[in-house]
Amino acid sequence: MRIAQIAPLWERVPPPAYGGIELVVSLLTDELVRRGHEVTLFASGDSLTLANLISVHPRALRLDSTVKDYNIYEILQLALVYERAADFDIIHSHTGYTPLAYTNLVKTPTVHTLHGIFTPDNEKIFKYAKKQPYISISDSQREPRLELNYVSTVYNGIDVSSYEFYPEPINEPYLAFLGRMSPEKGPHLAIEIAKKAGWRLKMAGKVDTVDVEFFEKEIKPQIDGEQIQYLGEANHAEKNILMGGAVATLFPITWREPFGLVMVESMASGTPVIAMRMGSTEEVIADGETGFLCNNMQDCVSAIDKVARLNRYACRRYVENHFSVKQMTDGYEAVYQQILKDKFAQQNGYLRPALVK
Repeated sequence: MRIAQIAPLWERVPPPAYGGIELVVSLLTDELVRRGHEVTLFASGDSLTLANLISVHPRALRLDSTVKDYNIYEILQLALVYERAADFDIIHSHTGYTPLAYTNLVKTPTVHTLHGIFTPDNEKIFKYAKKQPYISISDSQREPRLELNYVSTVYNGIDVSSYEFYPEPINEPYLAFLGRMSPEKGPHLAIEIAKKAGWRLKMAGKVDTVDVEFFEKEIKPQIDGEQIQYLGEANHAEKNILMGGAVATLFPITWREPFGLVMVESMASGTPVIAMRMGSTEEVIADGETGFLCNNMQDCVSAIDKVARLNRYACRRYVENHFSVKQMTDGYEAVYQQILKDKFAQQNGYLRPALVK
């Protein structure tokens, strides 16, 4: 197949540190190339890929202080994609609602993986384009009231072999937190859990511009360099060491997390996850086997005493069996093939049944 992948321009593909969407796009794109597909990746110019790379800007927009209007570059990127639509059998977007105004202008079908959440504003355009084919990254992410044409749920995958396995936590026990320093990711709650339980907490993650005030007021004053440590933004190797050496990774989210790649990365390292029962966590964690699902803060504190009973090898195997690059790519290939079969069927005067998960 001739496949176009559209990635966000904010981060490089793959990201040097934080960037869940860009990591998924990178792994999927390169695996599709390895499987013999002709893939073109539309991403920032500093991206590293086995595919043919096309970009409207030489580096990730987050790294370029001269860029003041990000929307301009997103529009330019989509113009490039859809001007060349006839060169592809299928277009796969990872950029949310931005391509929806273009998709019906060309004959090449576009499938959209929704990596984010719905808002009162973006719901309007999703309702307008509800017949487009959509892929959710967890069942809990879906909003049935919007009546979108979901064709499948495909869980995010990782390259498990790139994560060193830690059969035991390090000698000086601690809890880990990895994620954006934002209210929805719950770093303030991770600190509260660690303090209530009397444990050390090592934290890593970036601080976006919109979260600077939250970080300065709620997080920074509690960082003492001893019990509560902040390590800054971590790259792949640093994330692996941070989570692999921990007794548990805390995931005390306050929103309906669409997927939560951190949970999978932690379990691949051998470390169980203690998470709030919210959003996708019930789909990603095997409760009582690879971590614990909690209903409140006290549940999280209590789970720390139980986590040592869990088998760290089971955490690794669980990721290998459910969240690998192979499983993810198999899922997307099946969607591509079905969409192209449906297109062929419609062009020849009969309709095939819609995809059902």
